[in-house]
Amino acid sequence: MKQMTYAEALRDGIRLEMQRDPHVYLAGEDVGIFGGCFGQTAGLYQEFGPERIVDTPISETAIVGHAVGAAAAGLRPIVEIMFIDFMGVCMDEILNQAAKMRYMFGGKAKVPMVIRTPCGAGVSAAAQHSQSLEAFFAHIPGIKTVMPSTPADAKGLMCAAIRDDNPVIYIEHKMLLGLQGDVPEGEYVIPLGKADIKRRGSDVTIVAWSAMVHKALAAAEALAKEGISAEVLDPRTLNPLDKDSILNSVGKTGRLVIVHEATRTGGFGGEIAAIVADEGFDLLNAPIKRVTAPDAPVPFSPVLERKYLPSEEKIINAVKELF
Repeated sequence: MKQMTYAEALRDGIRLEMQRDPHVYLAGEDVGIFGGCFGQTAGLYQEFGPERIVDTPISETAIVGHAVGAAAAGLRPIVEIMFIDFMGVCMDEILNQAAKMRYMFGGKAKVPMVIRTPCGAGVSAAAQHSQSLEAFFAHIPGIKTVMPSTPADAKGLMCAAIRDDNPVIYIEHKMLLGLQGDVPEGEYVIPLGKADIKRRGSDVTIVAWSAMVHKALAAAEALAKEGISAEVLDPRTLNPLDKDSILNSVGKTGRLVIVHEATRTGGFGGEIAAIVADEGFDLLNAPIKRVTAPDAPVPFSPVLERKYLPSEEKIINAVKELF
């Protein structure tokens, strides 16, 4: 194991896959000489050169569109959209090209590409640079959606995403990029669609992903002091979703709280709640609770932003309502 930040770990995953497979390359705005908007790709340009680390024009349509064609032609592009908020600009390329091509060609064409993009609030970046839009992409058949919460997961899921023969949206929360943690050295691949129990418990299941995992863990620690044993389950990938692990956990605890930073209406937490209500209703001893952002844009004001986001206190209160 080696101590790395989240950003260093995902970069290590990219580096290892580029060393292993000459078909892998990275493209996006400022990913090369500048090293990425948040420093995630620092040093890769110097190691692999301009043919494999490509600084692009400011055109999300061109960035994703070229990657769809390159992937269909046999390469394995990793492209970066600087903020998830800008994904709407290239949504046709994602929704109607990358996601549909393998199906519409009867499996004869593959589209092995990764779209990396930062998400989330917490740095007063305001309404157009702070959203959590993972539910948009989890809703699209033909696309896989990944949201790591730890440095080790960032590396292992990056390697898996690059090796996958389908388009993968790899969402990295900007508040996690500096997070330190133990990361396996050398080759390390986490299968897509496999959840991880970050803390074991017996009284309530808290399902959370990305940055919310850490707030859920803090809440679980506080609840333990009051005699409530909370299990924290991180799906890690939303599509494919490891529903069996969720149902098994709920079967053990009898209670479920779902935490996500995205707004409430249409958030992916509603899908998880529907699965448990449909396939595990008899497992529940109490109603399912959700802790989410309100249905409003992310505020610029630091005070309002803290109020807007799910917090340890809000998770604790939701859990206590179940007893």
